[in-house]
Amino acid sequence: MKETHFFYVPEAENNNRLPEEEAKHALRVLRLKPDDDIYLISGNGLFHHAKVTATSSKFCEYRLVESFPQQRIWNGHIHIALAPTKNMDRVEWMVEKATEVGVDEFSFLDCRFSERRVIKNERVEKIVISAVKQSRKAWVPVVNEMMPYSLFLQKPQAGLKVIAHCYEEIPREDLFSILQQPGMNLLEGITILIGPEGDFSVDEVRAAINNGYRSVSLGKCRLRTETAALAAVMMAQLSFRIV
Repeated sequence: MKETHFFYVPEAENNNRLPEEEAKHALRVLRLKPDDDIYLISGNGLFHHAKVTATSSKFCEYRLVESFPQQRIWNGHIHIALAPTKNMDRVEWMVEKATEVGVDEFSFLDCRFSERRVIKNERVEKIVISAVKQSRKAWVPVVNEMMPYSLFLQKPQAGLKVIAHCYEEIPREDLFSILQQPGMNLLEGITILIGPEGDFSVDEVRAAINNGYRSVSLGKCRLRTETAALAAVMMAQLSFRIV
């Protein structure tokens, strides 16, 4: 069986040439030639079947053959906002796996106990796109610039808003139990705040609660930042998926 090759081409229906990085892979690794079949992910809910029409050492042109609108496979908008760890490899692992599972938006928070206060968005976006192609997703998650925690709390977020933390003195609800409650409106989605390795400060948790976030637990085990983020995405997916 001939291998199917997927490429990410934003607004592929309005273009006829693969982006530079995708063209390099098509030409140097896959050695595609005119009349070869390729499939394009536009990132806006469409897959496209296309034919390679022309190649050179620097470009790969295509012609669309057929477009396939895709159906959403989960309800609402899943937004994970976390304070990145000092070791960026762990955050990149989480971004890759969360994208494969299914998420709509990533935000990065500069908190009081943050170990990292700068990230390279371009690197994260490349990981997201690679995971989108690997898992055959029709939509590409948004990757936001890192921002101060206090500013993020001021941004409006639709749907359920929760903050996961480990402070026993602040009452917490079990996130998965909340999501399973009868009548829970999942159509608007969820925003989940995950703190740094040292957790949010008590004041940060209280500030979130004052801004409409519900205080939640992700279970009885203490989790690393990237594990907590992925666990939260899994809980949302299990609850929001369209059966």
